[in-house]
Amino acid sequence: MKLYNMNLSNFATKSRLVIYEKGLNIEMAPIPGGELKSAEYAKVNLLGKTPALDADGLVIPESEVINEYLEDKFPTPALLPKSPEGRAKVRILTRFHDLYLEPPLRALFGQMNPKTRDAKIVEEKVGDFKNRLGQLDKMLADGGFACGDFSLADCALAPTMFFATNLMPAFGLQPLDGHTRVAAWWTHVQTRPSVKKGLGEMAEALAAMQRGGR
Repeated sequence: MKLYNMNLSNFATKSRLVIYEKGLNIEMAPIPGGELKSAEYAKVNLLGKTPALDADGLVIPESEVINEYLEDKFPTPALLPKSPEGRAKVRILTRFHDLYLEPPLRALFGQMNPKTRDAKIVEEKVGDFKNRLGQLDKMLADGGFACGDFSLADCALAPTMFFATNLMPAFGLQPLDGHTRVAAWWTHVQTRPSVKKGLGEMAEALAAMQRGGR
């Protein structure tokens, strides 16, 4: 198997965390053609996004589908609870992440330069993200990982929170302030070896990108 991967991508990191947690021997492959919109990569993944998992000929796009596949294929160690109710709680958080928490943050990536940013977009998306953080604070388990034991929910949330804590201060937002459960979870989840490795790779990639932009 191989994962078409970019270390700075929070969605690719989301799947790398599952791979690291389960100790899987999966190749980390660069994007063919060097960019997501390349013709070479379109032959692999029509969606033109990262990650994509080549599972011995079956190409699986979308990080959440990849992670659920890996959980089904390699159930030990488990990253979903045994009970249907426990699994639903994890999936509520992974769905919340993909559809509600991450999109307003992503919309701010193109607004990092104060000289070119659109004040209206920034106000709207910062407000939306603050609202979603408040919702997340109420959804997280009280202490420990997102749903009690380490799960696919932590794999989804941690890479995006890396971006939030590193980039949101540029917009005057300290994302952990006033969000007690989010702050406690963020401190705890970073002690997990798989998370520490994945976020370390993101940090290196972010530093390299920032050096290249100077």
